[in-house]
Amino acid sequence: MPQKQPKKGRLWLTDGSCIRLRPEYPNHVWSYDFVEDRTHDGRKFRMLNIIDEFTRECLAIRVNRKLKAVDVIDVLSDLFILRGVPGHIRSDNGPEFVAKAVREWITAVGARTAYIEPGSPWENGYCESFNSKLRDELLKGEIFYTLEEAQVIIESWRRHYNTVRPHSSLGYRPPAPEVLVPASKLAPRPEVTRAKWSSRSVSLIGKFPWGLREVCHEEEAVLG
Repeated sequence: MPQKQPKKGRLWLTDGSCIRLRPEYPNHVWSYDFVEDRTHDGRKFRMLNIIDEFTRECLAIRVNRKLKAVDVIDVLSDLFILRGVPGHIRSDNGPEFVAKAVREWITAVGARTAYIEPGSPWENGYCESFNSKLRDELLKGEIFYTLEEAQVIIESWRRHYNTVRPHSSLGYRPPAPEVLVPASKLAPRPEVTRAKWSSRSVSLIGKFPWGLREVCHEEEAVLG
């Protein structure tokens, strides 16, 4: 008897086809999702998390009271300018992500959308894993008194996550470690060359300081 095969979910593209999509190189597959939390006064705020599935780098976290389809487009457009257009963008089937404007814009810039099957958050496993780390390592231990404070602290944590925090899936290295270049490896500063003034020019400038421009022109004619 053959062994029973476990069930596998599929990722549906906007053209109706379905594939099992795995990241193979940087900028191949990005994924994004929402996370909610509250400030100390009980008001909700939302976070839009975008990650590169191959490098595990968190590309951006947009924090605001409300986030809509236009905010998704705004964040993605900034990232496309900085990092280029990814091959695929994976997301769930929430209203912000299936919005017609988002689908049309992503297609227009040359990327493909990959929506997970409804009710299957595990199919967006990379982003779900990041969301759980965000909650366990930051949100559960911080009290945010204002939205601005939340934005600053969350952005600081994102940079720590990318540049310092070790990841077991990456051999306990951070996704985007900061590179320190020794001063000896830097290009030398260009030397500033000083103009050579004749003794006649120096004497003229000393006697007639308002005639400096005429002296400079005269020197340029001589040197030329």
